[in-house]
Amino acid sequence: MRGSMQTGVMALMCAGLAGLGLVSTGCGPGSDGRGDKAAVREGRPVAVAAASDLRYAFEELAGRFHRSHPGIHVSATYGSSGNFYAQLQNQAPFDLFLSADAEYPRRLEEAGLTLPESRFSYGVGRIAVWAPAGSPIDVEKLGMAALTQPSVRHVAIANPRHAPYGRAAEGALKSFGIYETVAPRLVLGENVAQTLQFVESGSADIGIVALSLALAPPVRNHGRYWEVPADRHPRLEQVGVILRWAKDREAAGALRAFLAGAEGKRILADYGFLPPEN
Repeated sequence: MRGSMQTGVMALMCAGLAGLGLVSTGCGPGSDGRGDKAAVREGRPVAVAAASDLRYAFEELAGRFHRSHPGIHVSATYGSSGNFYAQLQNQAPFDLFLSADAEYPRRLEEAGLTLPESRFSYGVGRIAVWAPAGSPIDVEKLGMAALTQPSVRHVAIANPRHAPYGRAAEGALKSFGIYETVAPRLVLGENVAQTLQFVESGSADIGIVALSLALAPPVRNHGRYWEVPADRHPRLEQVGVILRWAKDREAAGALRAFLAGAEGKRILADYGFLPPEN
């Protein structure tokens, strides 16, 4: 009975995260979270709120980090940076925030909600036009013009109101002069990972997604993409920060140093991130 109750509570927690457009690594299919909790009890936990473009890159980063810091156990929840910002204003229980832009961490810093001098740039994101491998749309040849093809009924982008990748996609549409044509066809995802899911599932014919997702091994062979030139959309300077209420500041600082270090930058580069200016 107790195990059933725990499983039910975990299901409710996961449903709540999904309703907010967030995905937790402890909420995967077939997982009741007990193994993750046991690992956390044995080590030093660091809870990370990560922009959804990091969904696959951060899994590799966390795995490499754990090998060099076996006593520190990293757990991540993925979602839109804007939704995380709203939660962190109320001191949501995260230790490190990895945003898809610089603005949300800056605001948290100005509000006194971060550790002094903990803000850092970890990469510059890119966007890409993406379509499933079986789509008749020649994305690689058409580029942005693929979004205006008569056969395209729905175009997925992240919600610009709270997702930096949505604002980048909207900016790219305007830069190429096709926003008015495409706007009636737009389908908005809560975050850029959900945007990709819309296209994968057939809810949209094509989308503008994070290049980091298009390059991820689980996605790479299931679609075709065209990189949007970096100078044709708002810059996605991705910034992290340690929260003031972090339970283990030293452990969070070690993860921060790894992300900003040579190995962290190399892994991020494999997923299409450009190096930060600093």
